[in-house]
Amino acid sequence: MTNSRSTTSGAEPADVGVALDAPAEPTEEPAERPNEPLGASYRKLFAGTIVSNLGDGMGSVAYPWLATAVTRNPILVAMVVVAQRLPWLLFTLPAGVITDRVDRRKLMVSMDVVRGVLTLAVAFVVLGAQDTLPGPDDVSSITGTRFGLFFVVLAATLLLGMAEVLRDNANQTILPNIVQPHQLEKANGRIWSIEGVTNTFAGPPLGSLLLLVAFSLPFFVDAGTFLIAAAMVFLIPGSFRAKRDESKPQQSFKQELGEGVRWLMSHPLLRPMAIILGLMNGAMMIGAATFVLFAQEVLGVGPLLFTVIGFGGAVGGLIGGYSAPAISKRFGSGTTLAIALAGLAVTPFLIGVLAWWPVVLVLFGFEALFGILWNVITVSLRQTIIPEDLLGRVNSVYRFFAWGMMPIGAALGGVVVFVVERLADRDLALRATWFAAGIVQVCLFLFGRSKLTTEKLEAARAAGKH
Repeated sequence: MTNSRSTTSGAEPADVGVALDAPAEPTEEPAERPNEPLGASYRKLFAGTIVSNLGDGMGSVAYPWLATAVTRNPILVAMVVVAQRLPWLLFTLPAGVITDRVDRRKLMVSMDVVRGVLTLAVAFVVLGAQDTLPGPDDVSSITGTRFGLFFVVLAATLLLGMAEVLRDNANQTILPNIVQPHQLEKANGRIWSIEGVTNTFAGPPLGSLLLLVAFSLPFFVDAGTFLIAAAMVFLIPGSFRAKRDESKPQQSFKQELGEGVRWLMSHPLLRPMAIILGLMNGAMMIGAATFVLFAQEVLGVGPLLFTVIGFGGAVGGLIGGYSAPAISKRFGSGTTLAIALAGLAVTPFLIGVLAWWPVVLVLFGFEALFGILWNVITVSLRQTIIPEDLLGRVNSVYRFFAWGMMPIGAALGGVVVFVVERLADRDLALRATWFAAGIVQVCLFLFGRSKLTTEKLEAARAAGKH
């Protein structure tokens, strides 16, 4: 919700983040103007997001297809997804302290460079082995597991996940210093929209085409996108180190982490919101962890149709990102979140029952729409109400719940397939992951409807401005 976070008046808006280290003068928040530009720094961040997520979209096809080319074991395939998400469980909390201690822009640049180098290393390993790998359309014919290549993919995925944790936490905490508070929903909506388009509409088809040319090619291109994204963020001017209260004594790493944990756990709205999101993401991963097997064996699609299915998600995400502020304003933020939870509860059941790729394409569109509605409203709320000097730590604790459940959900997905296959057959086992996900989502809707009302959200937003 997976993977991998500039205005004043005038012709060229000034960058809000330039003077982050300087003491801010108390000023009233400017009145909202519908067509107010987001500024030069936002455009650079937006461009970096486009390039980086284009690479992520290619990787979303290349990595699972590579995993299924070296093993058909559902537990091992799910382990790759677990390795990608495990850093969100183990590394998110320390990442928040790091984010509040260093320049967030420089941290983003550094992590993009690290991801580019790691991906380049994977590309060369695959290049050396690609003559012995099956073609992208022949992966279902393999038997056994190539453990050497499998562990290379597993280790690289784990390291890339750790870099992603730091990069994404810095990305979400830098945005409030690039745009004005009243522009956050608009700015977040556009970023979430373009992430959906490049991640699921442009990147995966390009990744599929590159796979058909050579198994290693999408990894080489993916590495290049990380390095280009690093360059775009590097061009954003100013210092983005969190302003700290100099009157407070210097705290240890553990004390700073505890401060972030206590702030979130004492908040009556963000605490249940974090728990709901964690269980929501965990439920989604139950189906997503073995989706590549579901697509190959139940839907009967190859790499090109596999990417076409994602087009629905891209369209839904684009609509959700640009319409979220208007929908929230029309129905209220709490009602909009309830609509999102209800929609996310229905779609897994339909996917599991119908299991026809055109229908799944449409359902992925609705699922993305509901997911983006949730993200735009809740991320903007967090950026508004969390104190700036605590934003990195509190955001990381929130995402510990939100993303930390994803490897657990992915592991459960592999276990569900393994168990049900022994009780019934392979087809039902792969469908069962979606039924399990739907049951969890229904429970979340019932719990969240009373916890996340419009009145509670707006009261928290108002309190956070004072």
